[in-house]
Amino acid sequence: MRRQALGVFYTEVLVAVAIVAIAMLPAANAIYAGLRASASYTNTTTRHFVLTGRMEEVLAEPFSALSSAAAAAGGPATPTSYSDPPGPERRLVYLANFDVDNADADNDPFTGAETDVLWVRVEVEGAPGGLETLVAL
Repeated sequence: MRRQALGVFYTEVLVAVAIVAIAMLPAANAIYAGLRASASYTNTTTRHFVLTGRMEEVLAEPFSALSSAAAAAGGPATPTSYSDPPGPERRLVYLANFDVDNADADNDPFTGAETDVLWVRVEVEGAPGGLETLVAL
């Protein structure tokens, strides 16, 4: 009788281990997906702080220097001299005069622009997103 009880016990243990092993597969997949998402989030967060740092550097410049760089660029689509030299993770800085009051009624924020308000954009070349702000004299 005792031998039969041991056999049943081992069978129960074997079935329990099999059930736990099968139940662990979805949990392992969830952990793997979480780790992959974490790496992506880390890259996005790092890029955000890199852009924030560059934006703070640009905004610390005198308005007259920013205005001169905007005039030299000639428009909002041309990177200014505040941009990094070509290379990996290049930060591009765009500056342009901004049309606050839309007095010319064309709904284009870069035509008929005032000279005392500048649009500033910082982005990583080839990456989605960026930071934008306005700065006034």
